[in-house]
Amino acid sequence: MKKVSVECRNIRLSYGSTEVLKDVNLEIEPGEFFALLGPSGSGKSTLLRLIAGFNRHQQGELLVDGRDISRQEPWDRNIGMVFQSYALWPHLSVWDNVAFGLVERKVDKTILKAKVGAALELVGLSAFGQRRPNQLSGGQQQRVALARTIVIEPQVLLLDEPLSNLDKTLRVQMRQELLALQRRLGITTVFVTHDKGEAMTTADCMSVLDQGVVQQVGTPAALYDEPVNAFVANFVGTMNTLEGRVRSRQGEGLLLEVEGVGDVSLALRPDMLRACTNQQRLQLNFRPHTLKLATAGSDCDPAFLWIPGTVQACEFMGEYSRYRVRVGTQFLSVDQPHYAGLAKFATGAAVSLGLDPSQIRLFGA
Repeated sequence: MKKVSVECRNIRLSYGSTEVLKDVNLEIEPGEFFALLGPSGSGKSTLLRLIAGFNRHQQGELLVDGRDISRQEPWDRNIGMVFQSYALWPHLSVWDNVAFGLVERKVDKTILKAKVGAALELVGLSAFGQRRPNQLSGGQQQRVALARTIVIEPQVLLLDEPLSNLDKTLRVQMRQELLALQRRLGITTVFVTHDKGEAMTTADCMSVLDQGVVQQVGTPAALYDEPVNAFVANFVGTMNTLEGRVRSRQGEGLLLEVEGVGDVSLALRPDMLRACTNQQRLQLNFRPHTLKLATAGSDCDPAFLWIPGTVQACEFMGEYSRYRVRVGTQFLSVDQPHYAGLAKFATGAAVSLGLDPSQIRLFGA
């Protein structure tokens, strides 16, 4: 099967006066597993249905393999979609559900039988062909929906939150199976989810949408480590924020007045430094796991920025403990890896928080 690209160029879509998609530009590489991530109402499912042909944009181009398919009907696009509800025919057997698209295409019976058998084998359901959907588990129903979609050999596979109806353990198993199947087929796949864990563990590349606007596109690691704004930073993971103001520039760094903390000298990369001006309001953002937690007054690594604080609470998360620490008038989350025998910091304990300056991301306040 030929691997194809999918490209959105300046796509806008409105329902009446309500803009749902605003100048969406995306390039999805051939054979890529691409995730659309965003909160409810961000436009991600609307964009997926637009690629499928169920929605129509008023402006822009939608290209598959370099060809604009904007005016094609859904049934002419050779695009397969797995819905959140799976949308299986309850009165048909598993075999007949999978065969449905081929029957509609009037495929020769011998070829149809071979294709359905191969699709069921691919998803591990060869022995379930005569069962009805209500005789299957949620994970098995999802596999039927996948088999029904891939049996028609689509150029592009669209997945609309296909794991949301499954329990946590099964979701982990199924997302691994989804990715393994996608790798075997080499099919360009677009996966919609509001779950950052699903997106980050499966996607080669992903896009974060908010209110119909693409906020950032990149690898999961790039979006996590180098978010372009506070929305992306907080959506793809927990982020601490300290409010501050630029007092002056000092060579390759800044002198900041941080609320509740005081004056802080901070070395910055040249590109970050160029964007800062005197008296500018800034947010200092950093992940909970990048902080070191030490008893107040203990020897501290001079390469780190150390901030005094007081432990307010602690949540045991299994692999780590998450502390809530008051710093001046603000509160920070601090993740400390857990292992057997590690003593916990007590509520009310005076501590020092060590922050590696390289892990700070600055955004305008």
